[in-house]
Amino acid sequence: MLLTGQTARLADLDELLEDRTADPEVAAMAQRIARRLAVRRRPREARAERGAGRLLSVPYRYRSDDIDLDRTIEVLAERPVPEDTDIVVRERMRARRAVVLVVDVSGSMRGEKVKIAAATVAALSADLVHDVLGLVAFWSDAALLASTAKPVPPARLLDQLVRIPARGLTNVGFGLSVARAELARSTARRRTAVLLTDAVHNAGPDPREIARRCDELHVLCETDGEHDAPLARDMARLGHGRFAAIATHRDVAPALNRLLAG
Repeated sequence: MLLTGQTARLADLDELLEDRTADPEVAAMAQRIARRLAVRRRPREARAERGAGRLLSVPYRYRSDDIDLDRTIEVLAERPVPEDTDIVVRERMRARRAVVLVVDVSGSMRGEKVKIAAATVAALSADLVHDVLGLVAFWSDAALLASTAKPVPPARLLDQLVRIPARGLTNVGFGLSVARAELARSTARRRTAVLLTDAVHNAGPDPREIARRCDELHVLCETDGEHDAPLARDMARLGHGRFAAIATHRDVAPALNRLLAG
């Protein structure tokens, strides 16, 4: 069922943000939340797979001869009689997980909404330090702020999020479609979408059909204002994922721990 006759499009990010600056107070608040959460949060242990991915520094396992001298010297300074595996080498590793965060930016990115968005970006960035994070922002249209193939620093992601102009309609299905297409290009073993929205869907087809085609879709439902929890729960269930209700930015990190466990 099409709720509006508008055709969704993938917006050009440079064009969308051209000549736009974030409200200084909003931007500063978002960055403060992100810094506090990133400091408190402990990343999960990396379990990357070998492949044609990013170069990582790892202990020597008799497979690589590309020594990371700086890291090796640090280890040897503490171990006068080193073993072979104390040598640190650089190997190409494929991320075990790729996550695309899909953020509802319809309406104004102010107040608790921008706090929740900042906390979500910060928590995922810390949690996926050895994996990859993409970001899609959506309203009636959508924009790809970060690709899984080209990670963007969290501070820049937040700057872009708070600069997106306020929009009225909410096309949840199109935001999920952009995320699915981005995840399909990833070589990660596990590919996950995390949807942050109030689920008040009023543009485009029923998002349940898109959710049904997701490999793994978790839904963070913002409940501090008008929201549609039944639709959010349906999308998580159909997307083989989990649902969590969040009322404030302080709820985000515990909710993500539950959603991404295992």
